[in-house]
Amino acid sequence: MSLPRTPAVVLVALVLAATAGAAAAAEQVIVALGDSLTAGLGVAPDEAWPALLAARLRREGYPYRVVNAGVSGDTSAGGLARLDWVLRNDPEVVIVALGANDGLRGQPVRALRANLTAIVERLQKRGVKVLLAGMRLPPNYGAAFTGDFAAVYADVARRTGVPLVPFLLDKVAAAPGLNQADGIHPNAAGHRVIADRLWPHLRRLVGTLRKNS
Repeated sequence: MSLPRTPAVVLVALVLAATAGAAAAAEQVIVALGDSLTAGLGVAPDEAWPALLAARLRREGYPYRVVNAGVSGDTSAGGLARLDWVLRNDPEVVIVALGANDGLRGQPVRALRANLTAIVERLQKRGVKVLLAGMRLPPNYGAAFTGDFAAVYADVARRTGVPLVPFLLDKVAAAPGLNQADGIHPNAAGHRVIADRLWPHLRRLVGTLRKNS
C-alpha cells in the first residue's frame, strides 16, 4: 500500500517553520529598560534608539534581537518592579536607562542610587551583562541636586563594575533640531544620535559572541 504524497506546499511550509524556529532559538536577547526616552514617545517604533540598535546588529551580523522595555513616565523604582518581566526574556544584555523621571520629580538621590544598584546587582546575579546609561538634569534644579544626581551613575557603575555611558542624551539634550516641540523628547534624528553613541559601548559587550557567517 502506497502512502499519500505530502503536497509540496506543505513541505515548504514545514521547512520554513523549522528554519525560522532555529534562527529564533539562536538569537540572543538585549533588553532596553527605560522610560519614554527609550520607548520612543512621539516617534515611530522603528525610529526609537532600541530599534535602530537592533537594525545595526542585524546589518553587522550579530545574532541579537532587541526588546524595547521603555515605559513612559517610569522611574527607577518602576524599572526595579518590572525586573521579573525583563528576566523572563532571558536577556544576555540589558541596557539600563532610567532615572530621568526620578530627577524631574525631585525624588531623593539616595533612592535612585539604591534602585539602580538593586537592578544591576540582580541582573548580574543572573549572569546578564549590563550597560548603564546616565542622565543629567537641567541647571534650574540647582547645582547641588543636579551634581548629586549625575554622580549617582558613575558611583553605581564603579561599585558594580558595569560599563557606563555618562549621559544618554549627550549631544541631543537642548539641541533644537534633535528634539520634539516639548524640548524634552528626541525626534527621529535625535534617536539616531543616541543609537550611534550607544553603539560602541554595546558592540564591546556583544563582541565576544561569534558573529554570523
